[in-house]
Amino acid sequence: MTPEELRAFCLSFNAAVEDFPFNPETSVFKVLGKMFALTHLAGRPLTVNLKCDPEDAVRLRVEHEGLIVPGWHMNKRHWNTVTVDGGLPPRLLRELIEDSYDLVVASLPRAERLRLDRP
Repeated sequence: MTPEELRAFCLSFNAAVEDFPFNPETSVFKVLGKMFALTHLAGRPLTVNLKCDPEDAVRLRVEHEGLIVPGWHMNKRHWNTVTVDGGLPPRLLRELIEDSYDLVVASLPRAERLRLDRP
């Protein structure tokens, strides 16, 4: 996945926006003000921080050692840093991004989830 594809995929979700609260180089993708992905699109290697279920996070780190690691500068229990251009199957990468989005949406109030068509 290229940086452009990563950006486009993150923005393809309902109500997803790109924000730059930390600096002009760090893209933060949010849904209704809550972050679900954080990346430096010009970074090499290209990585993205994604929210993850704690049990899945540990399993993924073992299964994809070196490509999925505890979230850099994040809560290590709930976030992973995923190497985008490091050889992960494209389908898995898309699923991890969507799971991150879904976890964040699940934490929103019911009325906001319904607005996003994700009860």
